[in-house]
Amino acid sequence: MKKHYFTVFERVLWGCSVLLIGAAFLLFDRSNYLAMLSSLIGVTALIFSAKGNPWGPGLMIPFSLLYGYISLTFAYYGEMITYVGMTLPMSIVAVVGWLRNPYKGRKSEVAVAPLTVGKLAGMLTFTAVVTLVFYFILAYFHTANLIPSTVSVATSFAAAYLTYLRSPYFALAYAANDVVLIVLWAQASLVDRSYVSVFVCFVIFLINDLYGFCNWKRMQDRQKTSD
Repeated sequence: MKKHYFTVFERVLWGCSVLLIGAAFLLFDRSNYLAMLSSLIGVTALIFSAKGNPWGPGLMIPFSLLYGYISLTFAYYGEMITYVGMTLPMSIVAVVGWLRNPYKGRKSEVAVAPLTVGKLAGMLTFTAVVTLVFYFILAYFHTANLIPSTVSVATSFAAAYLTYLRSPYFALAYAANDVVLIVLWAQASLVDRSYVSVFVCFVIFLINDLYGFCNWKRMQDRQKTSD
């Protein structure tokens, strides 16, 4: 990897994200080291994903496992099932897909793919089916905050699917998911202040995902011009 692979802005963004995650942990938690570790892995995954680097979805694999466990501790069964049973395997598929489609042979940058009408229709159909099925599963397990949890399933699946499709809009779908999770963990924080650190984590994720979308659009334009 090049010495200046990440831009100054990206290094500052990642550094500030790490500092805020650490500060939130020290101020509101100081005990759940797994939550801090998952947040650090997650924000690192996002900065790689923003570059179109396969390390992005690759790091989502351990993040999904850790975040699934954290969700379980607050009875957010939807989050646990979504990330362990859906985001994790789809991240594996995305890693394979990104590695098989490098941009001009560069393993550190995936070739951006257009989101066709057919792909969009497929994504919306699969998302609707998965969301409906998960609603009844989550209701059966008496999931806390059922409706937001169900919306989280929809946005998570759409984001993971778009990641596999190599579309810039995966970052927007993850940003939408971040908003839902900010609401979920804000509610959890009212019950247990140690979850404030998780809430802060997803605020940071939202900022990183919005940057990821902007950078992917730039990548898409650059790759079109180069081709």
